[in-house]
Parts: sequence; C-alpha cells; structure tokens
Amino acid sequence: MNRPVLAIVLAAGEGTRMHSSRPKPLHRLCGRPMVRYVLDALVEVEPVVTVVVVGHEATWVEKEISEHAERSRLLFAYQEEQAGTGHAVGVALAALAERGVGDGDVVIMPGDAPLVRAATVRELLSRHRDADAALTVLSARIEDPSGYGRVVRNREGAPVRIVEERDADPGERAIDEVNTSMMVVRSELLGPALRRVGRRNAQHQYYLSDLVDVLHGAGHVTRAVLLDDPGEASGVNDRRQLAAAEVELRRRINERWMARGVTMWDPARTYVDADVDLAADVSLLPGTILRGRCVVGRGATVGPDAVLRRVVVGENARVANVVATDARVGADARVGPYVVLEPGVVIPSSQLVAPFEHRFS
Repeated sequence: MNRPVLAIVLAAGEGTRMHSSRPKPLHRLCGRPMVRYVLDALVEVEPVVTVVVVGHEATWVEKEISEHAERSRLLFAYQEEQAGTGHAVGVALAALAERGVGDGDVVIMPGDAPLVRAATVRELLSRHRDADAALTVLSARIEDPSGYGRVVRNREGAPVRIVEERDADPGERAIDEVNTSMMVVRSELLGPALRRVGRRNAQHQYYLSDLVDVLHGAGHVTRAVLLDDPGEASGVNDRRQLAAAEVELRRRINERWMARGVTMWDPARTYVDADVDLAADVSLLPGTILRGRCVVGRGATVGPDAVLRRVVVGENARVANVVATDARVGADARVGPYVVLEPGVVIPSSQLVAPFEHRFS
C-alpha cells in the first residue's frame, strides 16, 4: 500500500517530575533535545508532514526543534488545555485539516520516548499495512507493568481495548503486555473515532488508547505489534530515567563508531555526543568527552581525559589531557597534556603545544 504517511508527535507536556524550567521534550541526551530522537526515528517512513503538538513553553520548543528540522515538512499545533493524549491528537488533526492534508496512515509517537529505533517504526507501519488494519498499536511485555496501560486481547489475539492502571481490575492488572503509546491509525477513521472517546476514567482525560476499544467495537481490524526489545519503549519522566536513557544512547553511539573503525580503549569511559563526526582509525582513550559538533580526522588520538566541545582535530593529531572549546587542531599537531584552548584558537599543523600552556585567541 502506498498511502501517504502523516506523523504526530506529542510534546506538549510540562514534565513536572523533572523539576526544571526546561520543557521535558527539550532535555538533552547526548547533546540533542530528547524529542529530536523521536523525530529522527520517523525519517525512514518519510512522512509528508509531521505535526508536533506543543503546549508548555511552546515558543521555546518550536524554536529549538525548528533549528534542526526540515521546516517545510514540520507543523506545530498548540494544545492550550492539557486534556489528555486523545485531545492532543485532535488538536493535531485540526492543524492537518487547515493545511489540507488528505488521507493516509497516521503514525502517532510520544515526544518522550527517545530510545525507539527507526527500524521499529518502519516495522510497525509495515505490519499495519500488511494486515490492512484500522489501528495497530506497539506493545511490550515487561516484568513490572506498574503504571502502564494493559493491552487486553481477545481469543484470536487481536487487541480489543487498553486499560489504564487506575481503571483496571485485578485481572487486567495481572496482564504484562503494556501500551507504549505508539500507534498507526488510518486517518479517515481517526477523527470519527476520537469524537467517540469520552472522559469517563480516573483522570477525566481523553485517552488516545481508548481508540482501540472504539475501533474494534465498530468492527474494524485492530492489531498489536509486540516489541522485541521492551527497552525501546521506555519513556523519560524524571532525572533517573533521563540518566538511564543517556547510558543506552551512548552505548549505541559508541558501538556504531567502533563498527566503523574507531578504537575505544574503554567504551564505558568514553562519551561521544550524537552530532560528533569521527573518521576511521581514530583512537579515543579513557576519559574522553566529545560534545557538540566535534570533527576528528583519520588516525588522530584523543585522550586520556580530554574534554572537547565543538573542536576540529586534524588527521594524525594527538590531543591528551586537554580542555578545548570552539578550537581547531591541525594535522599531526601534538597538544597536551594539561592544556586549555580557548574559543577561536587554531593550532597549526605539526605544532607542539607544551604542557601547562594556556592558549587564548
């Protein structure tokens, strides 16, 4: 099926458990705002437009997302009242209608799930189309399902409803298959189904998950795709979960670079942001921290204990025990140990910068 793909990302929440003035979608992981990982995961399904639903600190969120996205395919919708995920999707549909976007498959993602992979989103959409389903939800089985909505299936294995924990009875709470809040819905059915979603629940909100009950009850095909790796569905609601997501993303980044020919003496003590660019045969020694848009040339060695932020390191250079920001180190240069490079410093090729030297622009 070649229906166009529309995407909705829910990023209106304040994130009170973060205890921060920064909106939750903008908390950084490996140098990027959390919501950018969700937007990146959507790239491979090629949405004709992505609607980001904003609310708390909307202007701040819009500005930061727009700086790193293709603006022509990005649309923002403002959710003034925080009346639940179903209401947020309704706000997004209204924005799509104003744009005149037609029918298609709507991929709906929470903005606080940075660990979901692009391959998972692609598989979810593919399985939805193969089944010619009205709705396909992404689910996961976890040891402790506390706090999650439970996926209730019928004897044929189709999901018939999702019950939030506060509304679940003891039998439903025993279910270990949970809702990830990621789903695909046929657009021509989404609007009418949302209008049938009520607020008769413990939180008096419009639950997006109630779409399963509405559509299945109307005789439509509903499906659930079970995640192979339940960790992908992990949301970020507090600083502890933020730290756990950071560990996992850094592990993925390090593994990707090592597969491309980068040597890391101790990956657990090597921190590489998502926007760093490393050439083959680069060696990163323990205690290396590369932040922002760092570029390291072929054969260079960085570390131990080097902290570089937006620094360019030339081929075969060696940078040890250095703190540097917005600087350039030429090819074959030797810098450190115990050197600070201030913004604007350029170390010429083959230059030796002696220990304990402090270079200003």
